[in-house]
Amino acid sequence: MSIERVFVAGAGLMGHGIAQVHAAAGKHVTLYEPELERATAGRERVAGNLARAVEKGRLKAEERKSALARIEPTDDLTLVAAADLVVEAVFEDLEVKRGLWRDLDAAAPVRSIFASNTSSISIDRLAEAVGPGRRSQFVGMHFFSPVPVMPLVELIRGSATDDATEEAIRALAGELGKQVIVSRDRPGFLVNRILIPFLGEAMRAFEEGTGTAEDIDAGARVGLNHPMGPLELADFIGLDVCLGIMKVLHDGLEREPFAPPKVLEDLVAAGHLGQKTGRGFYTYPRER
Repeated sequence: MSIERVFVAGAGLMGHGIAQVHAAAGKHVTLYEPELERATAGRERVAGNLARAVEKGRLKAEERKSALARIEPTDDLTLVAAADLVVEAVFEDLEVKRGLWRDLDAAAPVRSIFASNTSSISIDRLAEAVGPGRRSQFVGMHFFSPVPVMPLVELIRGSATDDATEEAIRALAGELGKQVIVSRDRPGFLVNRILIPFLGEAMRAFEEGTGTAEDIDAGARVGLNHPMGPLELADFIGLDVCLGIMKVLHDGLEREPFAPPKVLEDLVAAGHLGQKTGRGFYTYPRER
């Protein structure tokens, strides 16, 4: 199946990046939010990203103009009727996602592939929100932040996902310049199954006073050759997002390494969510 028209539901941190890479690959993108102002703001973030790429010589001005012209912000969910592919990129909450998928299923054409950008929630549980006939075309398509930069897509097959759907997503990912890895539908899939215990142990070491945030992160950057330390990475991802993923993993796997550390729960309860709120394990902007 050729995918030319993409409906992206959610214009936030992940959604606007997903819209950008599809538009850059020549796809027509409808960028949806229930409030048009938020959808337009997502398109403006894409405009800023592309402008910086032009300044750095990575993109021609005409290419920026063409890519932007292919992104249509909207608050009209019925426009999904033209979509070959629907990508959901809203908050990591099962009921929020399922409610949106029910609405999309009612308005999308039979041919549309449904792909969730979930980072941890079961594809089968999400697919319960759509009709039985749609479930063979329901798949996980997990991008990584920042989407235009990170070259990986995690493809998650549900129990009903068919081979044609996997092949279509693989082909599309190739057009986007992304490498695909395939995970079974298990809590956290592959990447977060590995990453979350690492972040959790770094948080516990900080909580116990084993080391400062700076020394813990330097240990990972210098000692493990990681590009970013675990605490600054958690701040970048969003501490509320990290907490949500940890809860899903802990509930699904029932293992202590996945249990949320108290320091993380306390920071989220206080509204300190990392870079996006100006404070997490660090205060932002940081002095280097």
